[in-house]
Amino acid sequence: MSRSTRATQFLTQAKIAYGVLSYDYDPGGERVGLQAAEALGEDPCRVLKTLMIEIDGRPACAVIPSDRELSMKKAAAAFGAKSAQMMKPADAERITGYHVGGISPFGQKKRVPVAIEQAAMAEALVTINGGQRGLQVRLAPGDAAKALGAAVAALVAD
Repeated sequence: MSRSTRATQFLTQAKIAYGVLSYDYDPGGERVGLQAAEALGEDPCRVLKTLMIEIDGRPACAVIPSDRELSMKKAAAAFGAKSAQMMKPADAERITGYHVGGISPFGQKKRVPVAIEQAAMAEALVTINGGQRGLQVRLAPGDAAKALGAAVAALVAD
């Protein structure tokens, strides 16, 4: 497995401190974020999943803890939109240039607006997909938000 991806190159170019972690990705696993948390021995609230969504028909990215569900109503509000829905996997792959299970908010082929769950900001370090199945980057959540120009908002369902 290559430890250099568009995501890690993006972070290096942005001068963001990060570490790289890898684990054995299970293509049959249903919940990639929880699988990564278990494989890495991390609390799921610190392993963030990258969800590609459509807000008022436009692409966007929501980054939330792997053990939580995205509230479409809160996601729409975070982007100042009326509606939000999950993006079809094929569209997510085309827009990001990554494969499902390896989608990172960093270094996407097409830059889209990003929002990160505000609860993640309370963690010293979080892990986020590094642009390849089985590859995670560990960094400060504030650095992730800064590098992405992300909004920090309440995104998860109650």
